[in-house]
Amino acid sequence: MSLDRYAACIEACYRCAKACDHCATACLQESDPKALADCIALDIDCADVCRLGAAAMARGSEYVQAICELCAGLCDACGRECARHDHEHCRLCALACVRCAEECRRV
Repeated sequence: MSLDRYAACIEACYRCAKACDHCATACLQESDPKALADCIALDIDCADVCRLGAAAMARGSEYVQAICELCAGLCDACGRECARHDHEHCRLCALACVRCAEECRRV
């Protein structure tokens, strides 16, 4: 079954989406959210693609490989952007992105 085969990646995708959602929301609460515009935009895109990837794996989509490649690339970009900032939520998001990208590449 697809869920067993992709369990670690599905979990990493959902954790990353959650971290990205939190990071975007927390960035909006910072004193200068405009300076974090790229971070917020990447957080939103990354969360959406992570959820898409998890759903595709759960249903055994024939496009899992392509979606996971896209997800890994977006996680890399989001992780790099988040790592540029000193906020704890950005640091945690960057870690989740790295983990998710690793899992997506294993698929």
